[in-house]
Amino acid sequence: MKKSHIIILVGIAVLIAGLLAYSADFSTYDSIASAKHKEGKFVHIIAKLDHNHPLEYDPLKDPNFLSFYAIDSLGGSTKVIYRNSKPTDIEKSERLVMKGKMQNDHFECSEILLKCPSKYKDDKKQLEKNMQEQTSDAALN
Repeated sequence: MKKSHIIILVGIAVLIAGLLAYSADFSTYDSIASAKHKEGKFVHIIAKLDHNHPLEYDPLKDPNFLSFYAIDSLGGSTKVIYRNSKPTDIEKSERLVMKGKMQNDHFECSEILLKCPSKYKDDKKQLEKNMQEQTSDAALN
């Protein structure tokens, strides 16, 4: 083999190894039921806060412990334990994207991303009203 062929093959092998290492972090969202079948494996779950159960957080006792129940879109429910400070406005969040592992009877969450309702929903209606008033005032002048 020529030197150039060996260099090209080594380059391709390095490229493939890099792509495999990079793609290891790509994952799909799981339901709570499928996460229970993958106990101990890292998964992403999209769910919402279950308001029928209390949210347990006592910053004086342990500021890095949060416990709550979550329900996914298929109706699956689980207890979630998050060992970090409570995310601001978690109670107002529409959806939660949780990353972690299923452990026995609960989901051990390592990261929570909040999908909050639009802050500007009410402001949009007010803005439209103001624009209508301004255009009607401009038409009168």
